[in-house]
Amino acid sequence: MLSNEDNELITRVGPSTPMGEVMRRYWIPALLSAEIPEPDCPPVKVKLLGESLVAFRDSSGRVGLLGELCAHRRASLFYGRNEECGLRCVYHGWKYDVEGNVLETPAEPAHSTLKDKVKQKAYPCREIAGVVFTFMGPPDKMPFFPNYEWFRLPKQNIGVTKFLLECNYLQALEGDCDSAHAPFLHRGNRGGGLLTTRGFTVSYEIREKWFGLKAAALRPVGSSEKHVRVHSFAMPFIACVPTAFLVNGKPDGYLVVYQTPSDDYHTVRYNFRFKRSEPVTERDIEFDRFQLEADFHLLANSANNYLIDREKQRASNYTGIEGFATQDACMTESMGPICDRSEEHLGVTDAFIIAVRRFLIRAARDLQAGKEAPGTIAAEDQNQLLEINSYERTVPLDAAWD
Repeated sequence: MLSNEDNELITRVGPSTPMGEVMRRYWIPALLSAEIPEPDCPPVKVKLLGESLVAFRDSSGRVGLLGELCAHRRASLFYGRNEECGLRCVYHGWKYDVEGNVLETPAEPAHSTLKDKVKQKAYPCREIAGVVFTFMGPPDKMPFFPNYEWFRLPKQNIGVTKFLLECNYLQALEGDCDSAHAPFLHRGNRGGGLLTTRGFTVSYEIREKWFGLKAAALRPVGSSEKHVRVHSFAMPFIACVPTAFLVNGKPDGYLVVYQTPSDDYHTVRYNFRFKRSEPVTERDIEFDRFQLEADFHLLANSANNYLIDREKQRASNYTGIEGFATQDACMTESMGPICDRSEEHLGVTDAFIIAVRRFLIRAARDLQAGKEAPGTIAAEDQNQLLEINSYERTVPLDAAWD
């Protein structure tokens, strides 16, 4: 169990909350590049860490992420005109560039200097792997953009999908750090039966790393071998899951999940699937195939009981719910908007989840005490080859997994 105090500490992510301030020390996903596909296209609403924002791509192709409400009279810039290298509020014509500078205040007298005294909230953006990332923290604390393996690959080697969850980020993240659920929840899926042959009993060995945590889920295989499934957790809400493509019969890459908080009660899940040695194809990301509504919500959701099929549940599919994503969403959303962890009864298979919670609690308290956020990259030489990795394999019983 987790005390209500600690649960509040690490689940609340809005401005000025301890965990929200921690998350604002990292580059985090804001939206897909495809949502603002071309210069001067319509702006898009973005909710991120409890803040209402608007993203747009200006005439030169630069991406801006502005506070949604105009600095003049607080009308929504979502309805603005994206034109001539700026986003113009349609209420009184105030125009902003991607850095939040006021370019024009056309209703003011010609000699007015008001525009030089006002600035719209704006966050820096960077596009990579088909995703727009942003940094929402203090400018003097901006870290280097992390040179993770999945960002070093050609764009064609990465497949990114996105959908929304009606729950707090932490219960979604904990699902990605939970190797014990796979033989149950995902049994009957294509590619989900691997662990069912290894048995259900699992133990963990956990290592603290510069970026967060690395954990090995260990299962005995006969009398002389063990199956090793290595997950990684990287700050602030990244999970690396050993769900790999096979190239020439060998695993090539793994799944990287960003459970990005929109606010305390809603999460955007970004799945990065990649191959090191060849381009990702449409068939490769069929694992992530799910039907979406226009706003990125899952079509199979709590309102329709995730389209559960009780006949399939009896005959062929452990849950009666189709697909990894929908199965995970059902479990994490069914806990409620924010899980009451004071009512839990945890077991030995929850060791990694407990470690992740403790790491987050410490990060929040350390930042409050004036320490730096863990896993941020402050020097260029730290950012050359950032290896996290995630994998599974069978090794001799006495072999060291790491």
